[in-house]
Amino acid sequence: MTPERFPVARPSLSPLEERYVLDAVRSGWISSQGPYLRRFEAEFADRVGAATALATSNGTVALHLVLAAAGIGPGDEVIVPALTYVATANAVTYCGARPVCVDVSPRTWCVDPDRVRAAVGPRTRAVIAVDLYGHPADYPALRTVCDRYGLLLVADAAESFGATLHGRPTGSLADATTFSFFGNKIISSGEGGCVTTSDPALADRMRLLRNQGMDPQRRYFFPEVGFNYRMTNLCAALLCAQLARADGIIARRDEVLHGYEHELAGLPLLTPQPVAAGVRRAPWMTSFLVGPPGAGRTRDDLAGVLDRLGVETRPFFVPIPHLPPYAGAVDDCPTSVDLARRGINLPTHAELTATDVKVVSERVRQALDAVVAGSAEATAPPR
Repeated sequence: MTPERFPVARPSLSPLEERYVLDAVRSGWISSQGPYLRRFEAEFADRVGAATALATSNGTVALHLVLAAAGIGPGDEVIVPALTYVATANAVTYCGARPVCVDVSPRTWCVDPDRVRAAVGPRTRAVIAVDLYGHPADYPALRTVCDRYGLLLVADAAESFGATLHGRPTGSLADATTFSFFGNKIISSGEGGCVTTSDPALADRMRLLRNQGMDPQRRYFFPEVGFNYRMTNLCAALLCAQLARADGIIARRDEVLHGYEHELAGLPLLTPQPVAAGVRRAPWMTSFLVGPPGAGRTRDDLAGVLDRLGVETRPFFVPIPHLPPYAGAVDDCPTSVDLARRGINLPTHAELTATDVKVVSERVRQALDAVVAGSAEATAPPR
């Protein structure tokens, strides 16, 4: 009998999303203008404590838009964490600048401020901090570094909608913050993103570039080359509904995450995500490390057994310096390399019930037993 499969992610959709999208369709406003766009930008900015939110077609272009609006270009360097999704480094490359990878902290899995300080050079223009797996980076320490050297501080909060640091929400912790609303994110429009900022000059510049560089005072006059990075009113309709339901979605995902950590507590091969003081992480993924530091294939063996048991998982991201476009020395990124080798994400979404969490947890225990038994068999002396 084939076991029920549990996908690693699934959007939480309700009749409210259907009603808002149908309303947008019937209104005729289905492209990059319309009332849901204005409503989403206002409501999102208010929720995260920023003066402005600018909706974009996805999270990657949101990052590029910030950097381009800040004037970052060829010859410049931008410091990024070695452990992140490739979009963080790609956005820097789109500008013709060079991403400089630094290691993350084992205490947060986010970029290490001390490593950032050591990496600042004469060409450094900005720092992008990534809230890895929903945990905010150390923004007070990063702000000190950026203020000292006159650098732009950008938060990549693609994974941390709903998180707070010392009571302040992500979206208000940096000069500009980018979000993703891809299908696996906490709130989603399938594709979509946005930038939040309280810098009015930066916001105006991003609005100009987002709309092909068209002069806002003179229609069809383009003083410079811009981009088509706009969100549609249909996506914004979805997001307005998701925002209205966000507290409930986050609460349910919190229950899932804490349920796993309770069910799997004390297992010798699993280490849960660390949480720093003052942090309320966003429940994007339930993340564990498998095996001791330096472990080899234990994570991959566990993922393989879980797949056969009907549990989809995701490994941690491949470190940026290990990707062909960004190949380079990784000797100074040992934490990123170790986390990437051992990290695993379990199914985490609002549609999972408490019973589902118990079933998945039991399958994790079964899979760990199988991995341990297989390792013992592989290392046992011949008889």
